[in-house]
Amino acid sequence: MSDQAPAAAPAHAQSQSQGPAPLPPAQRRPPAPGHRLLQVTHETCYDYDAAVEVAHHSAWLRPRDTEVQKVQRWDLEIDPLPESAVQESKDAFGNWRHGFSHSRVHDRLTVTSRFQVLMTAPPALDDAHSPPWEEAAAALRYRAGVTQPEAVEFVLPSQFAQHAPELAAYARDLFTPGRPLLQGAQALMARVYERMQYKPHSTDVATSALQALAQGQGVCQDFAHLMIAALRSLGLAARYVSGYLLTHPPEGQPRLVGADASHAWVAVWCPLHRWVALDPTNNVRVGQDHVTLAWGRDYADVAPLRGVIRGGGTAPPSVGVTVEPV
Repeated sequence: MSDQAPAAAPAHAQSQSQGPAPLPPAQRRPPAPGHRLLQVTHETCYDYDAAVEVAHHSAWLRPRDTEVQKVQRWDLEIDPLPESAVQESKDAFGNWRHGFSHSRVHDRLTVTSRFQVLMTAPPALDDAHSPPWEEAAAALRYRAGVTQPEAVEFVLPSQFAQHAPELAAYARDLFTPGRPLLQGAQALMARVYERMQYKPHSTDVATSALQALAQGQGVCQDFAHLMIAALRSLGLAARYVSGYLLTHPPEGQPRLVGADASHAWVAVWCPLHRWVALDPTNNVRVGQDHVTLAWGRDYADVAPLRGVIRGGGTAPPSVGVTVEPV
């Protein structure tokens, strides 16, 4: 998928480390059974058509801890260095956000994120052991004086995952009366996988779910937006998750589509199991091959790097991602 937001911009290089320093080699121990230690490198490079005079950037590149992943260390390098310290904060969804600016003329920018993460296999779930989808949708509707579930904001339409009759119709026959929510969600994931063609460069970062549906092709971002928008159009809650895939899977396992760049998938809200992550690009439940970076309503909330610049021309960035076992 693309690594550039609609207004993505350059930055200046500063080396900034977050989290504990890596263990010396002699102290490192192999992960416990059932765990996997992965190392991720994500490099974005801009070679501008014209010099950049001023730049302000925001990056969503520091991974977050979850119930199944723990970040061991993280390091951010920006070249050339920003004139002032990188500003770290958290956004409305709890994602790490870093801001940096440049006021000196430059014609190239490289931003590299490196980290290690300890992955635990997610618990096995029985799709049939989930509430009827209508009950889940009813619990997400606003009622005066009733405390709303944390997921209610992810039912609302967003920039790239709208509510639309066409999107509801795309999924409605899969959500028959009384069908368990996770069974319906799994069936929808399979439909997106079967009906959408994975085709790099066929869409861009501004492509919406409706546009992806009309084209019938796209990248992981489009697969995720289409599934999210269809769920929301039925009154269900779904969020967009950005992250990475293991570049070279263990022997005997297939290589997943989207492992050469940043990836995206869907998490659907289940009142019983909370957030259940599904990857419609590969038609699989998210597991130890998937490293979570951030989540939001859609791509616009978690673009890895974006900003505003003066100058620079129109050259797109080059992006390289590697995920490998330590």
